[in-house]
Amino acid sequence: MAELYNWKAKTYAEIRPSYPPQLFEFIASHTPSHLLAWDVGTGSGQAARSLARFYKNVIATDASRKPLEFASELPNVQYKHTSLTMSIAEVEQKIAPKSSLDLVTAAQAVHWFDLPSFYQQVKWVLKKPHGVIAAWCYTEPKVNSSVDAVFQQFYTDDSWPFWDSKVRKVVDDEYRTIDFPFEPVDGLDDTGPFEFVAERGMDLDQFFAYITSWSAYQTAKVEGIELLRKDVIERFECAWNEDKNDQKVVKFPVHLKIGRVGNI
Repeated sequence: MAELYNWKAKTYAEIRPSYPPQLFEFIASHTPSHLLAWDVGTGSGQAARSLARFYKNVIATDASRKPLEFASELPNVQYKHTSLTMSIAEVEQKIAPKSSLDLVTAAQAVHWFDLPSFYQQVKWVLKKPHGVIAAWCYTEPKVNSSVDAVFQQFYTDDSWPFWDSKVRKVVDDEYRTIDFPFEPVDGLDDTGPFEFVAERGMDLDQFFAYITSWSAYQTAKVEGIELLRKDVIERFECAWNEDKNDQKVVKFPVHLKIGRVGNI
């Protein structure tokens, strides 16, 4: 997985949506302390940049070196390359001591993780009982009825064979079926998912660039298959240009799971 994103790290950093401020305000409002946060699978730091507004210090890690090269430098964000899986000893050495973190986040990433191992680390490193874990994903972009219809056919018929179907189903299910063994944070009745929307202005070339940042697109490339064939491009062009507006607001539904570690 890490290798697939290495190939298009610059495109990923430039074209993927930024997360809405309301998401981070919501997370921060349910985190009692705001001293130290760990953003796991940070990529090029899309989430870490926003977390830095709310937390005194942020440690942002990724198993791929290339995306980290495109991360924005901020005085209170420390980027680190880590192995794909870490032992508790490595977490203590590279991240933080036991029961010392206020928040652990995973943006568009946790569905790729070895969850039992990751959750063991989270429960070890978060403050007890109110340390918070927040994990979110975003699902298929929404443009308008014409573009969405073409996109849905492309996603279902053309790209689906090249996704990791087990992993992708967790995202398509909006994290409703993901294992999440944590307690609701104070003030909430459950762990979600809670809904937000990320928005990004795009022209059609940028929308295509977003598609090329998919792991499915890269997998197809490895197999010698171009998903954005001429006929596919023509269908998108027809739908995109229907309203004569080249620039469009593309909306990405965001689905957040949030919980606290409790007394363990």
